[in-house]
Amino acid sequence: MNSDPHSVGTASLGLATVLTNELPTSLLTPEAPERYTVSAVFTRRPMKEEITGILSTDTRDHLSAAGYPTVELKVSDRRLEIENTNLEELADGLATILADRLQSISADAAAERDRISAALSAATQQETDRAALVALAAATIRFNPSSSLDTGASASN
Repeated sequence: MNSDPHSVGTASLGLATVLTNELPTSLLTPEAPERYTVSAVFTRRPMKEEITGILSTDTRDHLSAAGYPTVELKVSDRRLEIENTNLEELADGLATILADRLQSISADAAAERDRISAALSAATQQETDRAALVALAAATIRFNPSSSLDTGASASN
């Protein structure tokens, strides 16, 4: 797997698996907590703007509107820490809501990168065109003596 976060191409950010070794050891026992943190592995390293989107108030509002007002998200390297939830909630729909949200965040980030790239490309082309026009204008300049000065200079010799 490529560790360069800028070489993601068109791969959308998603979640691959739950890290079972980070789940409470008391699950499926009478002592199991009702809510806990579930860590899931990203399909690739999230980029800065994607992390910003994940941690944004828009994402919090999205989760609240979907019926998960207590769920909180944290990003830790290649993991998404889903706090105040449980495996049942994830299985009953939260996993799909998170997957959809990550796909949306990833698409928005890619669109913004494309917009910035296009703007940079347009600015580069504009500067290239301007430099070409300046060079063309400069190339039309001729430092030729006028014919009257030329005649006078040859007569005095």
